[in-house]
Amino acid sequence: MGPTAAGKTALAMALADAMPCDLISVDSVLVYREMDIGSAKPDRETLARYPHQLIDIRDPAEAYSAAEFREDALKAIQTAVGRGRLPVLVGGTSMYFKALCQGIGDLPSADPAIRRRLEEEALQFGWGALHQRLQSLDPLAGERIHPANRQRIQRALEVIELSGRPISSFWQSGEGGDGEVDWDRPATADLPFRPLAFAVDPGERQVLHHRIAARFREMLDQGLIEEVRRLHERGDLSPELPSIRAVGYRQVWEYLEGKYDRAMLFEKGCAATRQLARRQLTWLRSWPEVTWISGGDKVSEGVLQLREHIVSIANK
Repeated sequence: MGPTAAGKTALAMALADAMPCDLISVDSVLVYREMDIGSAKPDRETLARYPHQLIDIRDPAEAYSAAEFREDALKAIQTAVGRGRLPVLVGGTSMYFKALCQGIGDLPSADPAIRRRLEEEALQFGWGALHQRLQSLDPLAGERIHPANRQRIQRALEVIELSGRPISSFWQSGEGGDGEVDWDRPATADLPFRPLAFAVDPGERQVLHHRIAARFREMLDQGLIEEVRRLHERGDLSPELPSIRAVGYRQVWEYLEGKYDRAMLFEKGCAATRQLARRQLTWLRSWPEVTWISGGDKVSEGVLQLREHIVSIANK
């Protein structure tokens, strides 16, 4: 695990050179086809040498839930073990790791009709009005969900309609599985294996911010705008979809719609990525029994730390 731009993929591939590993992606953007540059997806040659499971398994118009990830990841883990190889899950999507290790609660499944209606209401009245509605129906959720977090506002109102209960009651009762790690207490999953949690230390904040800026500039140079333009021209995608809400894609989408110039695009893309990294680090610090390892420019050191720890556990 680790924040964006910390060097997780490089570390995982180096580990695969050192040990018989099967790599399994834990990334909510890498699941989408046609979204290569902005997701920092390894190129075809790299994936041919270091195959990753759970990459390019959905069209950008489709949703992919944490529950679906858990099911797919468990199958990939079982396949790796059956081949006598070590399953290594690598990525930065905290909700996926949480779903795998802690299980999915009993929240009602998504209802496309309700979601479409809520989106139509948001277009008419604004997401601020829907957030105010949530505050009146579920004050705790209204307090914890940011007014700009459209996805969570929509989900909270959807749960209220489907269950007749505020979503915060699921968090408090331990039935939840749809929130951030510190929002609920999902039931502990009975896993057929012992997960070992490692987090990549990105080093000094200024160094991470420099890596983020350099990587986003490289994405733009590689053709990120053209990649998003092709998605925009499809006609069946919108900023409300999880794929287009992804950091980097959302900012380029808004740039293509004339909301700001290229200089502002760079600033907004970097700022959004820094915010994502900060959220990921906050979440990682709350993860129980996590071992921090070197990342960034210290890949060889991190691989040595990983390998020694894994071997010591195996020997026990």
